[in-house]
Parts: sequence; C-alpha cells; structure tokens
Amino acid sequence: MVAHEETFQFQADTRHLLDLMVHSLYTTKDIFLRELISNASDALDRLRFEAVVRPVLMGDDAKLEIHLKVDRQARTLTISDNGIGMNREEVIANIGTIAKSGTRELREKLKEGAPDEQLTELIGQFGVGFYSSYMVADKVSLLTRRAGEETATLWESDGNGQYLLSEADKFSRGTSVTLHLKPVDPETGIEDYTDKWILTRIVKRYSDFVSYPIIIKRQREEEIIAGAVEKSDDTKTVEDELLNSMKPIWARPQSEVTEAEYADFYKNLFYDLNEPLQVISAKAEGLIVY
Repeated sequence: MVAHEETFQFQADTRHLLDLMVHSLYTTKDIFLRELISNASDALDRLRFEAVVRPVLMGDDAKLEIHLKVDRQARTLTISDNGIGMNREEVIANIGTIAKSGTRELREKLKEGAPDEQLTELIGQFGVGFYSSYMVADKVSLLTRRAGEETATLWESDGNGQYLLSEADKFSRGTSVTLHLKPVDPETGIEDYTDKWILTRIVKRYSDFVSYPIIIKRQREEEIIAGAVEKSDDTKTVEDELLNSMKPIWARPQSEVTEAEYADFYKNLFYDLNEPLQVISAKAEGLIVY
C-alpha cells in the first residue's frame, strides 16, 4: 500500500548532472550496473559496521547478498540488497542532492573532452553513480527500508526535474532499485539489460571482486514468453546463479589461478584485446617501506 505521496524538485546541480548522464556519456552505459552494485555493497558494509554495536539490526537475516532480477515482459531490471537501507530523510539527502563540486568538475571534464576512463572514475569518486541509471532507463523506482525501522520509502522519477516520494510497504530491510529500461538501441550503446549473458559479462568486468555474492534471479524462459505455456508450479521456479568470484586473483594461491583468469583480468583492467606478454606473481610478508 502506498500513501502520503509528495512531489519534490531536484536541486539545480542534480538536474545538470542528469542531463550530462543521459546526453554525454554515450560510450560507458554499462557502468550503471557497476555503480548500483557498488552502492549495494556499501549498504551491506554499513549494516555490518552498525550491527557490531546494535546486533538487533542484523536480526535473522545475516546472509548478506546482492540480487539481480529481470522481467523481460515489463523490461525491468531490479538490483536489490539486504543492507542498511534508508529512511525518508536519508532518501531525500542521498538521492535528491548531489555535491556541487562533483557536478561542476564532471561538466568541466566533458567540456575538455576528457577520455572515457576519466569520466567513469569521476562518477564513482563523487558518488553520483545512481544517476547513471538514466542512461539506460526512462524511469527509476527505489524502494528502501532502514534496518531497525518498520516504515519503507518509495522514491520514483523519470529524471525530468522532479521525483515522487511516498510511504510504502517492504517486508525486510534493504534497498531495491528498479530500472524501467529504454528500448535496445545498439547505435547509442543501449544493450538488452534483461539478457542474463549481458549482465554476467558486465558483472565479471566491473564487479567480479565485490566481496558479497551477486546473484541473478531470472524467471524460467517459459514464464517470460507471453502465452507460450500455461503457468504451473514447475514453470514458476527461478534460477539462482552466482555471478562474481568475490575473491581477487591476487589473494588466491597462484596454483589456483588459471592462465585464462590472469588473461581476463589483464584484458578487463587495461582494456587490451591482446594476451598479457608475461604474468609475474609476487608475495611478500612483513613491513615494507617504499
């Protein structure tokens, strides 16, 4: 049930940023998923820290995870976590406001024709990655409930200068961000982000070392083909698949890392299509001063 709906205007810098995201960062649209997963990971970290002092916040839900769920018929992608969540005031502060310095520097870098890599670093640096969602979505819905509180908050916006805020129901703590995706358009770099393999590729490239499980929950093909089959208990099942390794290759014994894993790591990190010329693994213990 949704009640007490209010409409708010974005701050001026936020509106400028949304325009930059949608119209200027054409070659980096895949990073939206990296940024939303990073936000989810931060929320899980914060829950762990706060639960040290207040164990009640963790409750019976101590298995911290990030979930991706797609709906091909509705063309939505949802990124969910069971982290700290937000209350109404925190949603207004964190989602409705952006640091002016970050917006201004991003604008200046764009005017200067900065390389794509610098722009993506700025997005992460200034915490504005949530708004990269609008590169691939016409509308974004955020449902969140802070740990230890009963009331949830629903935030919705089409990115055109204002957002709706209302009370809502949510069974558990945490945050779910639902993207109402734009049509697939290869010319502008918008892929089909309801495709499991595309999501898997993006997670492997940008979020493979996130320390929490990133799990994709995808309805079976029978359900997403409208009218193809009758729904039954069998076709209502979902497939869960772990997408990330969670442990960086430099933290694993060299004997456990394959040549292909080293090569993929090199290619993804340095954007090189070629194989690495050589792999050198070094391990040191003790105090080292450079």
